[in-house]
Amino acid sequence: MALSFARSTTGRQAPKRFTISRVLLWLALIVTTIISLFPMYWLFVTAFTPTQDTIKTPPDLFPQGSVANFERLFSQAKDYWSWFANSVLITIGITVFHLIFDTLAGYAFAKKRFPGRNFLFWIILSTLMIPPQVTLVPLYIVVQNFNLRDSLWAVILPGWANVFGIFLMRQYIQTLPTELEEAGRIDGCSEPGIFWRIILPLSKPALASLAIFTFVRFWNDFLWPSMVLIKSPSFTLPVGVASLQTEFSTDYGLIFAGSAIAALPMIIFFLCFQRYFLEGVRAGAIKG
Repeated sequence: MALSFARSTTGRQAPKRFTISRVLLWLALIVTTIISLFPMYWLFVTAFTPTQDTIKTPPDLFPQGSVANFERLFSQAKDYWSWFANSVLITIGITVFHLIFDTLAGYAFAKKRFPGRNFLFWIILSTLMIPPQVTLVPLYIVVQNFNLRDSLWAVILPGWANVFGIFLMRQYIQTLPTELEEAGRIDGCSEPGIFWRIILPLSKPALASLAIFTFVRFWNDFLWPSMVLIKSPSFTLPVGVASLQTEFSTDYGLIFAGSAIAALPMIIFFLCFQRYFLEGVRAGAIKG
């Protein structure tokens, strides 16, 4: 009886004690969370605060519940929903092409054998060390020569493939067992069939991570669209919201209202797929 009682007590998990180090860790996490989320909180507070109260001292820490900024936004920025539609079209289009091209290239570098494979992969990977600002002028000249300025294609075409996406998919596909491909070939499956029926279904975590990273990046992209998009109806959301600022004055209520609506898709997207962020980092960190 005593022996069984001893086994039951030793088999139980000891309760966690709140040591000083654990309390300090939780305090650090809470403070970091508050600091990280405060800009987003301040964005929505200012969006629901009348413009004349946005610059007063001390500022209001709680929203006043006014929707006047949103009413003025939709009345003054008549192209706002065109900006929203352009951002959706550009971001979804680039994300789809990333999933196709980056996965195909990653599969080739991970599973196919051809001369110079490793050398070519390292050449492509080395382009990550080139700052994107260096290529802006040559890319702008190419877009201008093709008469693509002020069109959505000027933003979509340069973003069809990405070195990071190729690296992420290559690292993940390398972890998939080669025996599955051999079994598919024995069953008479073609090479495209192996890719679509075996590789892609097993790569869903990496594909979801790549989609999230790509969507967030191009939804918030500002520099390149501001260079190639000229007229208001073709603006994206970041460029359109920035255009609400005039030369001699800044209507903070109007700008923050537009930014609040633009931030909602990213917040919803993150809340729905937040667990894939960590999986994507793990997938990209696997060493082949």
